[in-house]
Amino acid sequence: MTREQKQEFISDLQERLARAEAIYLTDFTGLDVQAMTSLRRQLKQSNGEYLVVKNRLLKRAMADSELPDISSYLTGPTGVVFGLDSAVDAAKAVVDFAKENGDRPVFKVGLMESGVLGPEEIAAVSRLPSREELLSQVAGVLSGPLSSLVSALGGKLQEMAGLADALREQVESQDENS
Repeated sequence: MTREQKQEFISDLQERLARAEAIYLTDFTGLDVQAMTSLRRQLKQSNGEYLVVKNRLLKRAMADSELPDISSYLTGPTGVVFGLDSAVDAAKAVVDFAKENGDRPVFKVGLMESGVLGPEEIAAVSRLPSREELLSQVAGVLSGPLSSLVSALGGKLQEMAGLADALREQVESQDENS
């Protein structure tokens, strides 16, 4: 890479770091090109990205950011997972891929909301329900009381209609008697 290409790559990397909801560093030792392509596809379906980077360039990109210092983890082969929309979906995609591919890649460290996550914490994040699942659970919890309220109000409306009918019949019978 020329100096200009390196600077452009670092700028692109800084933009991705700033955009990502979560960043996970992995060691991809033991994965061939076909497996890496498959991992990238799975991450893309989860609106994530996987990028193999030189540790030196990642250190330079992170030096100007407000991210915690994780330079001690930048040894050996490093792949960066960018969870663009969902930290959970990106972690889940990597964990599922690793189960099918001999526990590779291996998480080194993660960054989420300016906090540093270890491999066990990243695995815990991958077991969380996705945003859509959480929203459907909230909707289910809220629909029970709301349907009860609608039923109660409907019952009161029927009761009022019955009282109005009874009053109308009473007035009509009084009019007929007079």
